[in-house]
Amino acid sequence: MVSSPVVNTYPLSSYTFGTKEPKMEKDTSVADRLARMKVNYMKEGMRTSVEAILLVQEHNHPHILLLQIGNTFCKLPGGRLKPGENEIEGLKRKLTSKLGANSPALVPDWQIGECVAIWWRPNFETIMYPYCPPHITKPKRYGPVISTIPQQLSRFRFNMIST
Repeated sequence: MVSSPVVNTYPLSSYTFGTKEPKMEKDTSVADRLARMKVNYMKEGMRTSVEAILLVQEHNHPHILLLQIGNTFCKLPGGRLKPGENEIEGLKRKLTSKLGANSPALVPDWQIGECVAIWWRPNFETIMYPYCPPHITKPKRYGPVISTIPQQLSRFRFNMIST
């Protein structure tokens, strides 16, 4: 019998939060965003994106922390990697830029766990797949799938640490 990996979660009260200047969405609509992504894909080809699932506990239950973009849009922290960049180092860079303090003296020591999922988008549409369809030779890979995180995390056991 294979045991499930254990993830330690700590109370939300164990963390200190500050604020950063808000970043507004680059596009005014989903259609504009997809058009911009298509242009970038034609120029740069397929780029890998990484996103972090940050877990905390509240009321003895795991919660996922999301970034709020603008007034209504929420997303996982992360983004596109530089060409040839390692996923772990790229994720640490993205987390530091999006969540780290505005002081070069305070560099976070991010602890990166295992990959939870890989998703593929064969076209510039809203449909994403947990596999690359066999008839697709040049997939477009980007974007979070927040609604599937509970299913992806169901293979883990959570150890609720109290402080």
